[in-house]
Amino acid sequence: MPVTVLLVDDEPLVRAGLRAVLEAQPDIEVVGEAADGAAVIPLVRQLRPDVVAMDVRMPLLDGIEATRAVLRTVPEPPKILVVTTFEDDEFVYEALRAGADGFLLKRARPAEIVHAVRLVAAGESLLFPASVRRLAARYGEGERPAEAALERARLTEREAEVLRLMARGLSNAEIAEQLVVGTETVKTHVSGVLAKLGARDRTQAVIAAYESGFVEPG
Repeated sequence: MPVTVLLVDDEPLVRAGLRAVLEAQPDIEVVGEAADGAAVIPLVRQLRPDVVAMDVRMPLLDGIEATRAVLRTVPEPPKILVVTTFEDDEFVYEALRAGADGFLLKRARPAEIVHAVRLVAAGESLLFPASVRRLAARYGEGERPAEAALERARLTEREAEVLRLMARGLSNAEIAEQLVVGTETVKTHVSGVLAKLGARDRTQAVIAAYESGFVEPG
Protein backbone atom coordinates (compact mmCIF):
# COMPACT_ATOMS: atom_id res chain seq x y z
CA MET A 1 0.00 0.00 0.00
CA PRO A 2 1.37 3.45 -0.89
CA VAL A 3 1.89 6.18 1.68
CA THR A 4 -0.97 8.64 1.13
CA VAL A 5 -0.32 12.37 1.55
CA LEU A 6 -2.49 15.48 1.93
CA LEU A 7 -0.77 18.75 0.91
CA VAL A 8 -1.75 21.92 2.81
CA ASP A 9 -0.14 25.20 1.74
CA ASP A 10 -1.50 28.59 0.69
CA GLU A 11 1.02 28.80 -2.19
CA PRO A 12 -0.18 26.86 -5.27
CA LEU A 13 3.37 26.60 -6.63
CA VAL A 14 4.58 24.94 -3.44
CA ARG A 15 1.75 22.41 -3.58
CA ALA A 16 2.43 21.74 -7.27
CA GLY A 17 6.14 21.23 -6.60
CA LEU A 18 5.54 18.85 -3.72
CA ARG A 19 2.96 16.91 -5.72
CA ALA A 20 5.33 16.51 -8.66
CA VAL A 21 8.14 15.24 -6.44
CA LEU A 22 6.02 12.86 -4.39
CA GLU A 23 3.91 11.41 -7.20
CA ALA A 24 7.08 10.44 -9.07
CA GLN A 25 7.53 7.76 -6.38
CA PRO A 26 5.76 4.41 -6.77
CA ASP A 27 5.14 4.09 -3.02
CA ILE A 28 3.67 7.58 -2.40
CA GLU A 29 0.28 8.93 -3.49
CA VAL A 30 -0.98 12.51 -3.09
CA VAL A 31 -4.68 12.16 -2.30
CA GLY A 32 -5.65 15.81 -1.88
CA GLU A 33 -4.71 19.47 -1.45
CA ALA A 34 -5.86 22.42 0.64
CA ALA A 35 -4.92 26.10 0.66
CA ASP A 36 -5.45 26.69 4.39
CA GLY A 37 -5.41 24.88 7.71
CA ALA A 38 -9.13 25.53 8.12
CA ALA A 39 -9.84 22.89 5.45
CA VAL A 40 -7.67 20.20 7.01
CA ILE A 41 -10.08 18.41 9.35
CA PRO A 42 -12.86 17.65 6.81
CA LEU A 43 -10.27 16.52 4.25
CA VAL A 44 -8.48 14.30 6.77
CA ARG A 45 -11.78 12.69 7.73
CA GLN A 46 -12.73 12.20 4.09
CA LEU A 47 -9.40 11.08 2.64
CA ARG A 48 -7.71 9.41 5.66
CA PRO A 49 -4.15 10.29 4.57
CA ASP A 50 -1.16 8.70 6.26
CA VAL A 51 0.74 12.02 6.26
CA VAL A 52 -0.33 15.67 6.15
CA ALA A 53 2.39 17.96 4.74
CA MET A 54 1.30 21.29 6.22
CA ASP A 55 2.61 24.84 5.89
CA VAL A 56 3.25 26.42 9.28
CA ARG A 57 2.14 29.94 8.25
CA MET A 58 -1.28 30.30 6.58
CA PRO A 59 -3.78 33.19 6.56
CA LEU A 60 -6.89 31.75 8.24
CA LEU A 61 -5.68 28.84 10.37
CA ASP A 62 -1.95 28.29 10.74
CA GLY A 63 -0.18 24.95 10.92
CA ILE A 64 0.09 25.06 14.72
CA GLU A 65 -3.64 25.41 15.34
CA ALA A 66 -4.47 23.01 12.50
CA THR A 67 -2.17 20.40 14.05
CA ARG A 68 -3.83 20.81 17.45
CA ALA A 69 -7.28 20.57 15.87
CA VAL A 70 -6.48 17.39 13.95
CA LEU A 71 -4.96 15.62 16.94
CA ARG A 72 -7.80 16.74 19.20
CA THR A 73 -10.72 15.78 16.98
CA VAL A 74 -9.67 13.02 14.55
CA PRO A 75 -9.52 9.41 15.76
CA GLU A 76 -6.29 7.70 14.67
CA PRO A 77 -4.90 10.97 13.25
CA PRO A 78 -2.33 11.06 10.43
CA LYS A 79 1.32 11.92 10.87
CA ILE A 80 1.89 15.65 10.43
CA LEU A 81 4.92 17.00 8.59
CA VAL A 82 5.31 20.77 8.95
CA VAL A 83 6.52 22.52 5.79
CA THR A 84 8.48 25.68 6.50
CA THR A 85 10.82 28.24 4.97
CA PHE A 86 13.10 28.69 7.99
CA GLU A 87 14.25 25.82 10.20
CA ASP A 88 14.90 28.02 13.25
CA ASP A 89 11.41 29.53 13.23
CA GLU A 90 9.64 29.61 16.62
CA PHE A 91 6.45 28.65 14.77
CA VAL A 92 8.09 25.36 13.80
CA TYR A 93 8.95 24.58 17.39
CA GLU A 94 5.42 25.39 18.55
CA ALA A 95 4.04 23.10 15.83
CA LEU A 96 6.29 20.28 17.05
CA ARG A 97 5.16 20.90 20.62
CA ALA A 98 1.55 20.85 19.40
CA GLY A 99 2.07 17.34 18.04
CA ALA A 100 3.66 17.57 14.59
CA ASP A 101 5.97 14.66 13.84
CA GLY A 102 8.72 16.52 11.99
CA PHE A 103 9.36 19.35 9.60
CA LEU A 104 10.44 19.84 6.02
CA LEU A 105 12.19 22.87 4.54
CA LYS A 106 10.58 24.25 1.38
CA ARG A 107 13.99 24.48 -0.22
CA ALA A 108 14.72 20.79 0.39
CA ARG A 109 15.95 18.66 -2.50
CA PRO A 110 13.49 16.16 -4.02
CA ALA A 111 15.27 13.20 -2.41
CA GLU A 112 15.04 14.92 1.00
CA ILE A 113 11.31 15.55 0.55
CA VAL A 114 10.66 11.90 -0.30
CA HIS A 115 12.82 10.73 2.60
CA ALA A 116 10.99 13.02 5.04
CA VAL A 117 7.57 11.68 4.04
CA ARG A 118 8.69 8.05 4.27
CA LEU A 119 10.44 8.60 7.61
CA VAL A 120 7.49 10.36 9.22
CA ALA A 121 5.07 7.75 7.89
CA ALA A 122 7.16 4.94 9.38
CA GLY A 123 7.44 6.71 12.74
CA GLU A 124 10.51 4.77 13.87
CA SER A 125 13.08 7.58 13.92
CA LEU A 126 13.21 11.32 14.51
CA LEU A 127 13.30 13.71 11.58
CA PHE A 128 16.15 16.26 11.67
CA PRO A 129 17.22 15.69 15.31
CA ALA A 130 20.00 18.31 15.09
CA SER A 131 17.48 20.99 14.13
CA VAL A 132 15.14 19.92 16.92
CA ARG A 133 18.04 20.26 19.36
CA ARG A 134 18.71 23.81 18.18
CA LEU A 135 15.04 24.75 18.45
CA ALA A 136 14.82 23.28 21.95
CA ALA A 137 17.92 25.20 23.02
CA ARG A 138 16.47 28.46 21.71
CA TYR A 139 12.79 28.22 22.62
CA GLY A 140 12.21 25.40 25.07
CA GLU A 141 14.84 25.53 27.80
CA GLY A 142 13.61 25.13 31.37
CA GLU A 143 9.99 24.24 30.67
CA ARG A 144 8.58 23.19 34.06
CA PRO A 145 5.79 20.93 32.71
CA ALA A 146 8.39 18.87 30.83
CA GLU A 147 10.62 18.65 33.90
CA ALA A 148 7.70 17.46 36.01
CA ALA A 149 6.69 14.93 33.37
CA LEU A 150 10.17 13.38 33.36
CA GLU A 151 10.18 13.18 37.15
CA ARG A 152 6.78 11.49 37.21
CA ALA A 153 7.71 9.08 34.43
CA ARG A 154 10.26 7.17 36.56
CA LEU A 155 11.96 5.70 33.52
CA THR A 156 14.00 2.57 34.02
CA GLU A 157 17.72 2.76 33.34
CA ARG A 158 17.26 1.06 29.96
CA GLU A 159 14.30 3.29 29.02
CA ALA A 160 16.41 6.36 29.84
CA GLU A 161 19.19 5.01 27.63
CA VAL A 162 16.72 4.44 24.79
CA LEU A 163 15.35 7.99 25.15
CA ARG A 164 18.86 9.44 24.88
CA LEU A 165 19.46 7.47 21.69
CA MET A 166 16.06 8.55 20.33
CA ALA A 167 17.14 12.14 20.94
CA ARG A 168 20.13 11.54 18.67
CA GLY A 169 17.73 10.54 15.89
CA LEU A 170 18.52 6.83 15.88
CA SER A 171 15.97 4.44 14.42
CA ASN A 172 14.79 1.35 16.29
CA ALA A 173 17.20 -0.80 14.29
CA GLU A 174 20.11 1.54 15.07
CA ILE A 175 19.24 1.59 18.77
CA ALA A 176 19.05 -2.21 18.76
CA GLU A 177 22.51 -2.39 17.22
CA GLN A 178 23.90 0.11 19.73
CA LEU A 179 22.47 -1.74 22.73
CA VAL A 180 23.03 -5.24 21.29
CA VAL A 181 19.38 -6.25 21.70
CA GLY A 182 16.57 -7.22 19.33
CA THR A 183 14.49 -4.66 17.45
CA GLU A 184 11.30 -5.89 19.13
CA THR A 185 12.91 -5.26 22.52
CA VAL A 186 13.66 -1.70 21.46
CA LYS A 187 10.08 -1.21 20.27
CA THR A 188 8.88 -2.35 23.68
CA HIS A 189 11.17 0.15 25.44
CA VAL A 190 10.13 2.97 23.08
CA SER A 191 6.46 2.21 23.74
CA GLY A 192 7.20 2.27 27.48
CA VAL A 193 8.93 5.65 27.22
CA LEU A 194 6.04 7.16 25.25
CA ALA A 195 3.43 5.77 27.64
CA LYS A 196 5.24 6.99 30.76
CA LEU A 197 5.79 10.46 29.31
CA GLY A 198 2.27 10.69 27.88
CA ALA A 199 3.88 11.43 24.51
CA ARG A 200 2.12 10.87 21.20
CA ASP A 201 5.31 9.92 19.38
CA ARG A 202 9.09 10.09 19.40
CA THR A 203 9.20 13.80 18.60
CA GLN A 204 7.09 14.68 21.64
CA ALA A 205 9.21 12.45 23.88
CA VAL A 206 12.44 13.99 22.65
CA ILE A 207 11.16 17.55 23.06
CA ALA A 208 10.21 16.70 26.66
CA ALA A 209 13.69 15.26 27.20
CA TYR A 210 15.35 18.46 25.94
CA GLU A 211 13.02 20.88 27.72
CA SER A 212 13.40 19.09 31.05
CA GLY A 213 17.18 19.09 30.88
CA PHE A 214 17.27 15.28 30.77
CA VAL A 215 19.14 15.60 27.46
CA GLU A 216 21.32 18.63 26.74
CA PRO A 217 20.30 20.41 23.48
CA GLY A 218 23.85 21.32 22.53
